[in-house]
Amino acid sequence: MAVEIKRGNDLSEIKTAKAVISGGRKRRRWAALLREPGTALGLFLVVSLLLAGLLAPWLPLDNPTKINLPERLLPPSTEHFLGTDHLGRDTFSRVVHGARMTLLAAAATLALSMTIALTVGIMSGYHGGWPDTALMALVDLLLAFPSLILALAVAGALGPGLFNVLLAAGAVWWVGHARIIRGVTLGARQMEYVTAARAAGAGHMRIILRHITPNILGPIIVIASLDVGWIILGIAGLNFLGLGAQPPTPEWGAMLNDARQHLQTAPRLILIPGVAIFLAVLGFNLLGDGLRDLLDPRTGRSGS
Repeated sequence: MAVEIKRGNDLSEIKTAKAVISGGRKRRRWAALLREPGTALGLFLVVSLLLAGLLAPWLPLDNPTKINLPERLLPPSTEHFLGTDHLGRDTFSRVVHGARMTLLAAAATLALSMTIALTVGIMSGYHGGWPDTALMALVDLLLAFPSLILALAVAGALGPGLFNVLLAAGAVWWVGHARIIRGVTLGARQMEYVTAARAAGAGHMRIILRHITPNILGPIIVIASLDVGWIILGIAGLNFLGLGAQPPTPEWGAMLNDARQHLQTAPRLILIPGVAIFLAVLGFNLLGDGLRDLLDPRTGRSGS
């Protein structure tokens, strides 16, 4: 009995030591990642965008949709940090509230596209056979069309409106992700833990949810973080064409569209939302690169 108790204590101590070592390695990897200038800049830009979007309704800003024609096209001043637009609306307030709209649109599009991609990719990679052939034929067909052009066609068919743009973008953005997820699922289903689960009598759905999906989350997080920037660009483009947010909703792409007529007299009206889109895309791309280095086991930094 004493030997068994001692052996149990030894196993407990070994598990505790392994947990401490693993936690220390994770903290060192995160610390090394944040010391990278690109990742640090990306994190700063993304956090700033998140704070601006989340706190926009409670910040002491002017009403972004209030029209004040006597103050139209005012230059930057202490009262209006970035000036006013052609309808006298505060540009800084519209940019900040536009960040909230951009985050909500990107999050909704990403959630819809990744849900479809996960379903198609995992089902295709896990089951194989004719479901794999049929689903990948559909993916190949959709990949033959540029995603933005396809989203433009779907949004045009659905009619103008931000909700329709989100449906259109989410319905076409999943295609490339589905092929990647299928590839990692093909590798995961050959692993020993899946074979052991089958031998233990686990059903297909349990294997997919409990064994395969948690072990492919790393690549999924990486491709999702890297795709946010493209989603922001795509939604801004559709809004610029007038298919998404309708006036007077403050949205960066729509602001670019409104400013076209004043390119000669007030170029800042195009420059300001353009810079906001650029910084948002840059931030998510830099942060996505850092997460790839951390989570992708094929990179050298993740194993340090």
